[in-house]
Amino acid sequence: MPLRLNLRLFLAFFCLTCVSIVGAQQSANLPSAHPPAKNQKQQPEMPPPPPEKPPALVDPAGPTVSLQTSEALFDVAVALNACGYDNGLSESDPVRMHVRDQVNQAAQQSEKAREARDKLCLFINQHRLADASRDLAQYVSLALYLTPPPALALSVDEEDLPPDANGIVEILPLLHSFADAIQLHLIWLANRAEYDEEVARLHNPLTQMIVSTNTYLKMPASTYSGIRFLVVLEPLLSPAQTNARVYGPDYVVVTSPVNGTIHMQEVRHTYLHYMIEPLLYSRASSLDRLLPILKTVRDAPLDFQYRADIVSLVIECLIRAVEARTMDTGVQEYKIPADVRRSDLERETQKRNASLQKIAAIRQQAVNRDMTAGFVLTQYFYDQLIAFEHTPESLSEAIGPMVYGMDVDQQVHRARDIDFAEEGSSDVISHASRRPHGLDLAEIKLHQGDAAGAEQLAEQALKDHTPDPGRANYILALTSLMQGHMDAAEKSFNETIRLSKDPRLLAWSHIYLGRIHDVRDERDQALVEYQTALTVRDGQPDTKAAAEKGLKQPFALPKRAQQDDNDGNDAPSSTPSGSAEKAQPPR
Repeated sequence: MPLRLNLRLFLAFFCLTCVSIVGAQQSANLPSAHPPAKNQKQQPEMPPPPPEKPPALVDPAGPTVSLQTSEALFDVAVALNACGYDNGLSESDPVRMHVRDQVNQAAQQSEKAREARDKLCLFINQHRLADASRDLAQYVSLALYLTPPPALALSVDEEDLPPDANGIVEILPLLHSFADAIQLHLIWLANRAEYDEEVARLHNPLTQMIVSTNTYLKMPASTYSGIRFLVVLEPLLSPAQTNARVYGPDYVVVTSPVNGTIHMQEVRHTYLHYMIEPLLYSRASSLDRLLPILKTVRDAPLDFQYRADIVSLVIECLIRAVEARTMDTGVQEYKIPADVRRSDLERETQKRNASLQKIAAIRQQAVNRDMTAGFVLTQYFYDQLIAFEHTPESLSEAIGPMVYGMDVDQQVHRARDIDFAEEGSSDVISHASRRPHGLDLAEIKLHQGDAAGAEQLAEQALKDHTPDPGRANYILALTSLMQGHMDAAEKSFNETIRLSKDPRLLAWSHIYLGRIHDVRDERDQALVEYQTALTVRDGQPDTKAAAEKGLKQPFALPKRAQQDDNDGNDAPSSTPSGSAEKAQPPR
């Protein structure tokens, strides 16, 4: 059976299942709490990076901590809603449906508006990612780097955008036409008061969270302006999804309020990153002694970042320990009455101890879950924080002894005894590098359909002895598919399996190989690959779904591809079209 002739349609069909948080309009100042962090993560042997450029909504002269809204983000959210984004619609505040109705009415009254909407929706549908959270995140990232309407222009050069936003930058002319035809600015003005009310309602709860967190960490407020924490409200997005990003020194959380509440736990998690990361990145070189711990989490269901970077792992473990120590357990701590009689003191003491034991047990359960998820230093920091709570030291003063005093061998031994969970959970926060290069840039080019460019960068990475040859081979495998070279793709997927320790790359390499075998009518070999993919601890639902689907039924080419086969159209003349060109590799 000829195998090259159908590669365009094969990959187009195949990659549909692949995967790989704003000019401010309203701002409310919140308490700032950041000590001067003079040194970020240093690599003195490398030349200094170019100056970081903040998102568009960051005011260099503004507060270091703020609560905001954004008309640019509003425009992007409206566009998504107009094109089928219904996630969380039934749980959203009424303003979301009200805006959707206004947009629909405007489209019904104007053929130009309908045409602009249809072109915009075609782009969005062609760039849709299988992972709903990543699909939304790419548009949120782009929105944060747009100037306010009517310009809706990039606030930075295209190469300075976050990698996920870089892949959809071509939407801007379509978005501009849509906003103009619908007269979106008038709809924004008509709903602006409700947005301002959301900011007013959430100001006090967010302030209370920040103050209570600062109090626990014993870190005083500061006017240091080098690092910022911003919460951006957008009711048109799903309340169930919180997008939290770190753009250089800027920590941004995009969240959707419902009845004056937000997922404060996820916002606080990001705030803890904002508070704690500078303390540990300034000590990054001193954490090299902890590197043996990374070997113990190779099989843990962790994101690759935590299995590859000891600083990231330490930070996340410390944050989870803080969360366990300060969580609302739902158990009331019993207080012994001040006027208790001596004869009742023993009984009252027993009541208090019983409540404290219940609270401690619930907190320990949270720690245990984090440990089995791969955050193997959570117990260590949890124990350290118990002592920290009884000293006058701030966390910035105590963090050094906590890290330097760690018995690494003891923690390695503890980690080796953990039976890791089958599935983990991704962190709500992600760090965005705005100047992609090497394999990061190769993935962007692959996402944009530039197979040759991605291939060149991946091959160069291998020549330069990249520390991640498995990832380089994975990218090469996808570029081979895009260029119609199935045998080369098979070879590179097998090299990925041989060289990579990333469960996601391993699982998806087996899935790709299974589909290739199915196309070749090698069903027995395909079943082996799908089954093997399920044994790899990737822990992501899309991986499990793809592998299980392959076990249930063979992967099949679209009927048109089979017809092309019969017609003898023997080779693809170009790279895949449509959404396949934009599909990102699973990461």
